[in-house]
Amino acid sequence: MRLMKAAEQLSPKVGVAPACDSLGVPRASFYRWRCSGALRKSREDAPRGPSHRALSGDERQAVLTVLHEDRFVDKAPAQVYARLLDEEKYLCSIRTMYRILDSEGEVRERRDQLRHPQYVKPELVATGPNQIWTWDITKLLGPVKWTYYYLYVILDMFSRYAVGWMLANRESAILAKELIKESCRRQGISEGELTLHSDRGPSMKSKTVALLLADLGVTKSHSRPHVSDDNPYSEAQFKTLKYRPEFPERFGSIQHGRSTCRTFFPWYNYEFYHSSLGLLTPAMVHYGQATAVLRQRQE
Repeated sequence: MRLMKAAEQLSPKVGVAPACDSLGVPRASFYRWRCSGALRKSREDAPRGPSHRALSGDERQAVLTVLHEDRFVDKAPAQVYARLLDEEKYLCSIRTMYRILDSEGEVRERRDQLRHPQYVKPELVATGPNQIWTWDITKLLGPVKWTYYYLYVILDMFSRYAVGWMLANRESAILAKELIKESCRRQGISEGELTLHSDRGPSMKSKTVALLLADLGVTKSHSRPHVSDDNPYSEAQFKTLKYRPEFPERFGSIQHGRSTCRTFFPWYNYEFYHSSLGLLTPAMVHYGQATAVLRQRQE
């Protein structure tokens, strides 16, 4: 095929015979290939007529009339098809019944369906630290089955720096409020400069947290419902935690979980070379050391 196309491009300049001889292509094969291509193209360009097996207009109307009968109006085409066969009648295939109904706009779900409103995808852009935070809560397995500890983590979206974390026995809006308040105080967040993004968990949507954010002058942002990848930074950070070699299968107590987190988060902030940050640590980016470190590496 490639040689045929090359001969086709070369033939207007040097002729068909020299082009085929130079490429080692038999002229008979070249002519046959060119004619079959032109024939195929003419067939593709030609308007396609109806199949000889297609139903006529009267036959289609007869099928539609049967489907509109009182005994068939609420039945699926497969049910109608089987019933007609038992009555020794054959009008058309099940698929043709669907095509006829679809052409009349009669193929749809007849029951009332729950329609979710269209939510706009959150588009958050941070050009520096402490502009956008993202937070989430994950479960850590406790010592026995059906026991969990809840890890709250607030992450800076620009630097991936964990600005606050807390491990508790339960998921609570009151605890989330205290963590957010303390993290804002520690980072010196001023009114109107921070956006806090989260999913739509009960603590994230709680009135307690909403009132706190209003008091602090923090803009809140939420993921779309039933969308798992609108909060990817927190999810990726949780994966980094749980894929660590020293991360246990279960925690013996909440003190065990807290001691593990006290080891993990300093490592994550100050020693973990993040692939999304150009192999810089979150602390380097968060505290403005990235430019100097990159210059030193280049030198």
